[in-house]
Amino acid sequence: MNMNFKRKLPIPMEIKEMYPLSEKNASIKAQNDEEIRKVFAGESDKLVLVIGPCSADREDAVLDYISRLRRVQEQVKDQIVIIPRIYTNKPRTTGDGYKGMLHQPDPNKAPDMLEGLIAIRKLHMKAIDETGFTCADEMLYPDNYRYLNDILSYVAIGARSVENQEHRLTASGLDIPVGMKNPTSGDISVMMNSITAGQHAHTFIYRGWEVESKGNPLTHAILRGYVNKHGQSLPNYHYEDLASLCETYAKTNLVNPGVIVDTNHANSGKKWAE
Repeated sequence: MNMNFKRKLPIPMEIKEMYPLSEKNASIKAQNDEEIRKVFAGESDKLVLVIGPCSADREDAVLDYISRLRRVQEQVKDQIVIIPRIYTNKPRTTGDGYKGMLHQPDPNKAPDMLEGLIAIRKLHMKAIDETGFTCADEMLYPDNYRYLNDILSYVAIGARSVENQEHRLTASGLDIPVGMKNPTSGDISVMMNSITAGQHAHTFIYRGWEVESKGNPLTHAILRGYVNKHGQSLPNYHYEDLASLCETYAKTNLVNPGVIVDTNHANSGKKWAE
């Protein structure tokens, strides 16, 4: 193989033993998860707002930002549940460039995955300690989810990962909401197939184990706009887009037909208005 096996990394259990979640913060996560679950299950009239920068690459900036969100949450708590984005994995279109805090907490240094794993766990833990938020992260690498599974309250599957079998099957074994983005082509059927896979039970290999998932009823859609065959970015958050998605959901046996509108990417007004 054309690989240099540098070192064997600690398994998730070992990292968790090094940096354990306190009973207090585990209780906070359970409370947050239940409030979020009620929204996606239709048991609450509140809306979910997943908000934050595309990439979390500085701990101080992240904590400053979400501390401000905490004050906003108190003002809108009767109508909105805020889930801060702390995206520690940075997808790269060509694979080149800085790949996020997971790869290296300091973007000016060489990659160090062990330092990265520790840094992202400590960051998510500090978020709970200082603000009471349990946050969202993108599941760029399904095998790494267990390093944070006791901390996160929301997971997103990106537009380039949504067709990947491993992402879909891993999502089926999670017990928190998982948002499946439409692919960059805008093909809604791909997203719906991913939601179906996420909501169904499966047997598969995960981290060297043969596992059985029960299916995740909180798997749902994320509309993020798309790029047509001419390379033009087009939105998909308008009324007719939402109505079409609602009709598509109605033709399936899927439960909890939720949708998050991603106002980034091709749904960013600046990109498609030019």
